Amino acid sequence: MNKNVELLAQTVGKVIVGKDDTVLRLIASLLCEGHVLLEDVPGVGKTQLITALSRSIGGKFNRIQLTPDVMPSDIAGFTMMDQRTNEFVYRDGAVMCNFLLADEINRASPKVQSALLEAMEERQISLDGVTHQLPKPFLVMATQNPVETYGTFHLPEAQMDRFFMKLSMGYPTAEEEFMILERTEAYNPIQNITEPCMTVDDIQRMQQEVKQIRVTDEVKKYIIGIVNATRGDRNTVLGISPRGSIALYKAAKAFAYIYEREYATPDDVKATAASVLSHRIILSPQGKTAFGNCEEYIADLLTKCQVPRMGA
Repeated sequence: MNKNVELLAQTVGKVIVGKDDTVLRLIASLLCEGHVLLEDVPGVGKTQLITALSRSIGGKFNRIQLTPDVMPSDIAGFTMMDQRTNEFVYRDGAVMCNFLLADEINRASPKVQSALLEAMEERQISLDGVTHQLPKPFLVMATQNPVETYGTFHLPEAQMDRFFMKLSMGYPTAEEEFMILERTEAYNPIQNITEPCMTVDDIQRMQQEVKQIRVTDEVKKYIIGIVNATRGDRNTVLGISPRGSIALYKAAKAFAYIYEREYATPDDVKATAASVLSHRIILSPQGKTAFGNCEEYIADLLTKCQVPRMGA
């Protein structure tokens, strides 16, 4: 494993117990400059995971607890008259940071959710005719509770498509929960991260290194074959867009980088497909009956798509 990725994962592991795969996928999203949606039941450590990653890197971290009364200006910022200069001055919103934790994003109103769209896609915000660039790197990490619907708003497909990966934590094993109890007995384990293990410059350098990973034409065609199979399928109402195929391409390169390979393989595509693609698909009634959820649909799809052979 890449030593810098391993260091970052180990630092996050001082707080999070037994979720190595989720941590690696979160790091892969960061290396691909992609935003992450963490969807799971309350109390499994979603917010703690995101906070741990942010504290491990020496960047600016903002958290906003999204509720129905949050305004778009809380996200994007606003301009106000400076009484001393008689000029309008921009006041930062929550997005003016390196890492934004949008807690319980589905509790925000559609207006607030749409305020995130430009920031997530363009890395900028436009306010009163002026464009403000966001810091680099910029990563939105949103959480969502799938079991509670009262007081929540459905995330539109356009916004779901902006998330690079959708991840879940899952319940810990009995052994892991025993360790969690021991860690939380005296203090919040987030205090185990006393200082960052790397800087935002380190992250930007790693992001550039990921872009140098080679992908053969055969693997590219494999990605396109998977994506095309979701379009026009009677099991889907909405298939994967080109943004989804680009995301899968980047994710495969990130996994190759994490495991210190100079090129991506079909196994990298398989390993990341469900996390990258499942939230971009809408199953038809027939698809829901046959597969239950999008993750199972993707898993079945991978068994049907021909895997290319890699040259020696």
